[in-house]
Amino acid sequence: MDLTSIVSEICDEADDFLAGVTRREEAKAGIAEWLTINQVQLPSAERKAIIEQAILILGNEGFFERSAGDET
Repeated sequence: MDLTSIVSEICDEADDFLAGVTRREEAKAGIAEWLTINQVQLPSAERKAIIEQAILILGNEGFFERSAGDET
């Protein structure tokens, strides 16, 4: 699986596994945990890049400006 697909999967599932998270630092930890469970083979540098990209996308989508998991 390529990195873009992994980032997309993380962002698609963020409302579920980041439910209640409203701070970027908490989200980074949650994404790191998700990667540990779902993409154990990834090297550290790729994990970091994926986390940074996912946080950027979630921020652009307003994830941190609302209650996580809220569809409004």
